[in-house]
Parts: sequence; C-alpha cells; structure tokens
Amino acid sequence: MPTDFQQVIATPTGAYGEGLRFFGGVGCVNNTLKRLVKDLEDRGIAYSVIGAIALNQHGYQRFTQDIDLLLTQEGLERFHAELVGCGYRPAFEGARKKFRATTENVPIEVITTGEYPGDGKPKNIVFPEPESVSIRIDGVQTLTLEKLIELKLASGMTGLGRRKDLADVQELIRMKKLPATLAEALDISVRAMYLELHRELELADLAEQEKQS
Repeated sequence: MPTDFQQVIATPTGAYGEGLRFFGGVGCVNNTLKRLVKDLEDRGIAYSVIGAIALNQHGYQRFTQDIDLLLTQEGLERFHAELVGCGYRPAFEGARKKFRATTENVPIEVITTGEYPGDGKPKNIVFPEPESVSIRIDGVQTLTLEKLIELKLASGMTGLGRRKDLADVQELIRMKKLPATLAEALDISVRAMYLELHRELELADLAEQEKQS
C-alpha cells in the first residue's frame, strides 16, 4: 500500500523519522522528487527546483514538506496536459499551480516564469526562464546559488511573513562561507540587504571571539 506523506508527518515521531529519511536521501519527498525529475525530463519539460529543495541541493540541509518547481507557462500547460492524471493531481478542485503526487501525496507547487517574488508586485527581480538559471546537481536541474539568494532576498524584503527567506540567505552565507563580494553578482535592489546579513555574521563572530578571549 502506498505511503501517505501527510499521514506520516502528522505525528512528531513520524515527522522525525521522515526527516531522518529525507536527510539520508530517501523518504517520501526524495522519492517523489526523483520520479518528478524523470517525468519532466522524459517529456522535455524545462524545469528548475527552487525553494527548500534548492537549498538542500546547494548543501544547506533543511527539511521540507513540499517540492517547489520553476516552470515556464508553456511547461505548466504541458504539466497539466501530460502529467495530471499520470502520477499527479491538482491539490484541490480548480488548482492550477498546486499539485499532489498520487503515489505518496507529497505537495508540489509551481512558480512560473515572469512571476515576482515576495509581495508579487513588479520589481527588478523576476522568476526567470528555468533553463537560463539552472545547474545540474546530483541529476537534478537546480536554481543557481546566486539566483536562489537573489530571489530569497527579494522575497524576504517585500513579502509579509517571509523573513525566513532572509534567514535562509544568512545561513547560506554562514555555512558556505560566502564572501561579501558576492553582492556584486546580485541585482542592485538586494545588494544592501545581502551585505547587512553578511556584516551581522561578522559582528557575531567577533562577539564570540571576544567572549572566549
């Protein structure tokens, strides 16, 4: 009988066990991701994973309960035409961008090229064509680190309740020891925020060194 992801994570013990499986490269989310990647690539649908899956692809391990996917509008239409009913279903009646994997009931959310991060209002930073901002990591087309940081900064700066995106960027800086000069590769609208987050970490390190001296 297929495993229902929603039932698995409904209890603390189940969620903990699924988290361990996730970080081990198995479990419901990873199994769904592998099938999803194969289904998209078999049909030639351009995609890139974004969100928490992309964070994990870049080495920042954070458990997630869904898969965020960047598609073009054409790719979304093909997803509906070729994959809905063949391993995937709308998350609810009339849903256009939210799906569930039929086998394990893992949520899949699609963002399309041309959407704006955060508050959804027009800004310098926009979700781009997936093929133009992807690198292949462990067999999965993944948003580049610079573009992931740029989009998360724009989201955290403008979206209500999206401060977690800024925390994700700061954790990437800490974990990957990213330089302040990376700001030069980002859109000018988010450079100051990147540098602020970077400086906070430098000050925290100095404070820790003074405490231990």
